[in-house]
Amino acid sequence: MGQYQIAVVVGSLRRDSFNRKLADALIKLAPPEFTFKHLNIGDLPLYNQDDDENQAESVKRLKGEIAGAQGLLFVTPEYNRSMPGVLKNALDHASRPYGQNAWAGKPGGVIGASIGSIGTAIAQQHLRNSLAYLDVPTLGQPEAFIHVKEGLFDKDGNIGNEDSRKFLENWMNRYVDWVKRHAMS
Repeated sequence: MGQYQIAVVVGSLRRDSFNRKLADALIKLAPPEFTFKHLNIGDLPLYNQDDDENQAESVKRLKGEIAGAQGLLFVTPEYNRSMPGVLKNALDHASRPYGQNAWAGKPGGVIGASIGSIGTAIAQQHLRNSLAYLDVPTLGQPEAFIHVKEGLFDKDGNIGNEDSRKFLENWMNRYVDWVKRHAMS
């Protein structure tokens, strides 16, 4: 396979989200055969199983974009020691109705950034639990719990700290290898 389309799911809707900045900075570290598309999850209605047979257009769009991807990149903050509700809502919508799980088989990477000293460790673990059930083979190592400090991002949105850049380059290289090994053609 020559080109890999990656669906990027940022678990924050905040305009100036650290995790959106992290996603954009990671994208710059990827090789040219990887292209990325941010998926919009902010316009999804709250999941209600009664709607499974008549899904909203925003849900159909999300499922179609996932279907067109060879890999998934989840970049999530941590809210109250878990993943944000908007992210869980997207997971639920795209996995339903039963037997029509758009996430299944797509190789994934999980990363996140927070001003807290443990980064997004617990949110990532909760997300990984859900992804395991949804049949998303997820990169296990290296784990990346990014502690946002002054200088993490430069004025152009790149990773501004040399040690952080090297760490994230390594993470991206491992993610790229993971996707290439697991991507469905």
